[in-house]
Amino acid sequence: MNAQARHAANLNGDDPKVPLSVHDLTVAYHRKPVIWDVGFDAAPGQLIGVVGPNGAGKSTLLRAILGLTPKASGRVRVFGKPYRENRGRVGYVPQRESVDWDFPIDALDVVTMGLYRQIGWLRRVRAEHRERAMAALERVGMADLAKRQISQLSGGQQQRTFLARALVQDADLYFMDEPFAAVDAATEAAIVELLRDMRAQGKTALVVHHDLQTVPDYFDSVLLLNMRVVAHGPVEEVFTPENLQKTYGGRLTLLDEATEAMRRRERAL
Repeated sequence: MNAQARHAANLNGDDPKVPLSVHDLTVAYHRKPVIWDVGFDAAPGQLIGVVGPNGAGKSTLLRAILGLTPKASGRVRVFGKPYRENRGRVGYVPQRESVDWDFPIDALDVVTMGLYRQIGWLRRVRAEHRERAMAALERVGMADLAKRQISQLSGGQQQRTFLARALVQDADLYFMDEPFAAVDAATEAAIVELLRDMRAQGKTALVVHHDLQTVPDYFDSVLLLNMRVVAHGPVEEVFTPENLQKTYGGRLTLLDEATEAMRRRERAL
């Protein structure tokens, strides 16, 4: 069954086995649509790349799903329920540019914040919570910098800290907004390893991504977006020059790079 058929079979979005179901989602600013009638289902245990040109609405899509941006219309279900009823099963890594890195807090405190739904607001953070936060920092190679102020961290270290905050939530569905942007090669490799570990545990991740060359290597499925969904499904079926042309229009340099990346992947198989 292809992606469109699966989506049609889940018209109400109430299947608890489906991590994310989006139907007819529209977001508009000053009555001008940013994303329009977006609909897709995310399969469990998949790494899904959200790909499209600048201004295509990729970040807006994630924020609308999470209720951070008001939607004009549409329906979102997370494991068959409205997001607010299942938010404990969701982890989120925002764009680095959207974070106030001058806030006086260290890396360990940032990660511990990922446990506040379990701890409860205004309740004391116990040793077991800090141990879990330290374990998450260890996973991303940041344990030695746990007490470093976030303003003193490099861009890659800041990104790893926010990945650790998402990891400590032990979510089933993750949203990541350009986690590879402006990071060093070691951090990029660490993120890829973490994503693959998540997939091995049956978790699903929706990742906004801008590097077309790495899409075939990093993701199982791809959502091609340019205000509307151009195509969605397995990378080998959807990530084609024809669909990329529809998504990016005349940006031929990017398309040539993506085509060459797909050829390299086919030769390696």
